[in-house]
Amino acid sequence: DELALADPDRVHVMHRDAKDGLGAAYLAGFAWGLGRQYSVLVEMDADGSHAPEQLYRLLDAIDKGADLAIGSRYVEGGTVRNWPWRRLVLSKTANTYSRVLLGVGIHDITAGYRAYRREVLEKIDLSAVDSKGYCFQIDLTWRTINNGFSVVEVPITFSERELGVSKMSGSNIREAMVKVAQWGIAGRLDRARGASL
Repeated sequence: DELALADPDRVHVMHRDAKDGLGAAYLAGFAWGLGRQYSVLVEMDADGSHAPEQLYRLLDAIDKGADLAIGSRYVEGGTVRNWPWRRLVLSKTANTYSRVLLGVGIHDITAGYRAYRREVLEKIDLSAVDSKGYCFQIDLTWRTINNGFSVVEVPITFSERELGVSKMSGSNIREAMVKVAQWGIAGRLDRARGASL
């Protein structure tokens, strides 16, 4: 709030009455940015996990033609610092699970440091997105791919949060496991139907 008061033309803070999940917060931010005609919309954590000085890597990828640039912990050059080993194992397992079931080559589909070209968010039916937890990142990536847009991963350094506590919960994990399985099955059925025509 102090930064917004000091620089109201460049810094904006959105206060939301309800805490209805990570996904709803991102969707509200996207709607705000799209309404102001921004050409690129960026997600990043404000707890110190994502380095602002590495944002140029995502924007460079967009400038070179990517529709969605993901700041990846798990491609060559990407690193994770000071994360508890349990969180690292959970994250890598979730990414492998998603990559295998969805049949995509993305190594960090759960990453929250990303840049979207506005056309992606305009084409995706954001009103149909109902993922509440960390599954939101997988959901939007899957929709981006299914709408024919390009996805590029760029290496970033991810650091354990400096502020706050993780909101990861059992319900977040269950939501992701169920939805990814449903999307994976539906995708395979669609491909099988297409191959038989």
